[in-house]
Amino acid sequence: MQSAGLEKASHRRITGVLGVLGALLALMLAGAGPASAHATLDSTDPRQNSVVATAPAAVTLTFSESVSLSSDSVRVLDPAGKAVDTGDPAHADGRGNTARVGLKGGLANGTYTVAWRAVSDDSHPVGGAFTFSIGAPSDTSVSATALQGAKADGLVAALYGTGRTVAYAAFALLAGAAAFVLVCWPAGTARRPVQRLLMTGWTALLVSTVAVLMLRGPYERGSGIGQAFDLSLVRATLDERIGTALAARLLLLAAGGVFLSLLVGQLGQPSTPLPAQPPTGGAENGPVEGGGAGGRAGSGRTEDEDTEDAELRELERRAAERPQRETRLGLGVAGLVLAVALSATWVGADHASVGIQVWLALPFGILHLIAMAFWLGGLAALLVALREGAGAGVVDRFSRIAFGSVAVLVVTGIYQSWRGLGSWGALTGTEYGRLLLVKSGCVAVMLGVAWISRSWLARLRSAPAEAAEVEQAEVPEPVGVAAHSADPVRQAQLDRQRAARESAGRERGLTPTRAGLRRSVLVEALVAVAVLVVTTMLTNSPPGRVASEVTAGTAAPATGGAAAAPQTEPGRTVELKLPYDTKGRTPNAKGTATVTLNPARTGPNEVKLALDGADGQPVDVPEVQLAFTLPDRDLGPLPVALTPEGTGRWSGTAQLPLAGTWVVSVQVRSSDIDQTTPTQQFKIG
Repeated sequence: MQSAGLEKASHRRITGVLGVLGALLALMLAGAGPASAHATLDSTDPRQNSVVATAPAAVTLTFSESVSLSSDSVRVLDPAGKAVDTGDPAHADGRGNTARVGLKGGLANGTYTVAWRAVSDDSHPVGGAFTFSIGAPSDTSVSATALQGAKADGLVAALYGTGRTVAYAAFALLAGAAAFVLVCWPAGTARRPVQRLLMTGWTALLVSTVAVLMLRGPYERGSGIGQAFDLSLVRATLDERIGTALAARLLLLAAGGVFLSLLVGQLGQPSTPLPAQPPTGGAENGPVEGGGAGGRAGSGRTEDEDTEDAELRELERRAAERPQRETRLGLGVAGLVLAVALSATWVGADHASVGIQVWLALPFGILHLIAMAFWLGGLAALLVALREGAGAGVVDRFSRIAFGSVAVLVVTGIYQSWRGLGSWGALTGTEYGRLLLVKSGCVAVMLGVAWISRSWLARLRSAPAEAAEVEQAEVPEPVGVAAHSADPVRQAQLDRQRAARESAGRERGLTPTRAGLRRSVLVEALVAVAVLVVTTMLTNSPPGRVASEVTAGTAAPATGGAAAAPQTEPGRTVELKLPYDTKGRTPNAKGTATVTLNPARTGPNEVKLALDGADGQPVDVPEVQLAFTLPDRDLGPLPVALTPEGTGRWSGTAQLPLAGTWVVSVQVRSSDIDQTTPTQQFKIG
């Protein structure tokens, strides 16, 4: 009765954990937006929206970090949409964080559009567009294909993200399962389910790596899935840092295949049986009558001789086990080196490879990834081991490994969070910070489920009959029956017998306590899948430190060069009202943003922004951003540098180079955690 109550309580705990997991996943999917740029455009020459007296000889872009360039990374188009750049952009003066392209001579007055696209140093594609004018602004018409940004095709982006997630999961499965059988359950390598688990991890990592390599080119250039088989794009990808990392991963996987064959071939062999030892009393001298000294005297053996025999047997046992110990040690060292090298193919081409303290971030990133694999991949191996009847000793050994892995994850995770966020505000004010909170919540749920698993393990230890490892039952072949039969009915009977032989040992080991432990470990593994998904999204999101720099750079007015002064005209003012509600509790959380443009036509426009609260009075906010986008031409967002003019009032200049249906967006942040971005369409021309 008590056991039934405990099982029901366990079911309720697991149900509650699944509910929390569902809520976290819903939050993750609802709050995660598209990935932003990791390298940011710091400055341009000529300056954005500026008017220069004479035509420049080149256009230079300066980024926040190093970028990789292709033959069409920077394109300059005249008002008629004709390319006026000389092509083949390069780094200015050898500086990796710049891009410069020359301009043709004899350029006429008018507004020119610069479309740029590059790959940041942490392997993420970035892109955008801006305008400048020679002599005076003018109308301009640019084709949509000429202004392709860094936004990837929807199908390509989905497949690319899926491939990265599968690669993380496959690495965790491969490294974690291999560590599990080496440290916790060497006998498990002889079991077919364990061998299938190892091969599944290796195969999935190989296939996903090839897929990511093929999809990288279309993902960077925003082209369709048909370009995945373009060998020129594959060759260009291999010239980048991420392409080198993917190629190295494929080579390491070839070595990994050899390692798996040695692992299964060496540890999967049956142990050499120890030679039979005579009874302590000396059976060859006849039965021992009585005990103590009389027994030893009757057998003709002394106590010293018995001690020597015991020591001899211990030496023989150690000698028999020594080859396997040496094999496990050698395979363990080789496997650890392989795991470190494989993890470096991720860390060396991601966030850890750029920014501050790279010398410390790289080893911490490798430790974080390996600890994750040992914990999460070991969980999958533990599920198989429990199904195969592994004893409590196996679970105990994995529990110690999991504890050490969690300790490493906490230390390296705290450092990576500090390095990526840069400030407490970025924890809630950036996509990176919000995803980090979701990941931390998922890990906390995993730790809660692990605590439930430990309670099941304690119950398993307290029942010696259940704690022992369940050996696979050997069901003998039916006598006089051929392995194959021409009779379909008889063949089906033989297949059922074969299936019964394979599952006999497993079914004998499925006690209520083992079943409860398996359920809790399964829930822990499901939460681990969510952790891997969020981890992939984190690697595709700009760190909070970078996002904060982008915000600061956008809000600060640019310097240098003469900006185009908008010519206002009476009667040409367009007024746009955008109601906003950040869902906060402060007085400035709800109101109306009013945007006015004059003369509301192509070229420079005077922009005024007013924020009024629900009572109609001007309100101030910690942060406000204004931008314009032309979706039909893939142009923008074009931010506006705002100058404060009192409480709730700002002004600036917007350069709208093309006619069409524009979208104005006003991002309003009323507190550290409450913000919203209302939008509205309007026509120009």
